[in-house]
Amino acid sequence: MSSGKSLRILVVEDEILIALELESLLQEAGHDVVGVATSCDEALAMARDLAPDLAFVDIHLTDGPTGVDVCRHLTSQLGVTTLFMTANAKRIPEDFAGACGVIAKPYTERGVREALAYVIVGQKPHGAGAAQTMTFVPFEALSREDSSQVS
Repeated sequence: MSSGKSLRILVVEDEILIALELESLLQEAGHDVVGVATSCDEALAMARDLAPDLAFVDIHLTDGPTGVDVCRHLTSQLGVTTLFMTANAKRIPEDFAGACGVIAKPYTERGVREALAYVIVGQKPHGAGAAQTMTFVPFEALSREDSSQVS
């Protein structure tokens, strides 16, 4: 990344192949993946112990649709910036559970890089038709009426 800032990232994903692919992509982008959690309890324990800067959180984990709870706790109790990474965007609550955006699955490398740029330096995706083609959607760009774009 051009900013040179390296983030400590926790991946909360129960599909191991997706987690490994994301871990590799994040490392290639110059970031440190501090852990991979597959359940709510594991994610919260790792976050307390490892103090990540950012967490990519899937909504449906091995213990059910607990990703929203993980996100709420990470943001409100531990101050961790969170991004949802999910194919179940309709399960994201109206208040976004404290997350700053969502990456739709199946994700793209471009979507992950856009999300990282947004988190690091506040760059918003730009260009004609960006909202229709990107896989990353920053929540601040959406009003309640526009939240259907996330699905």
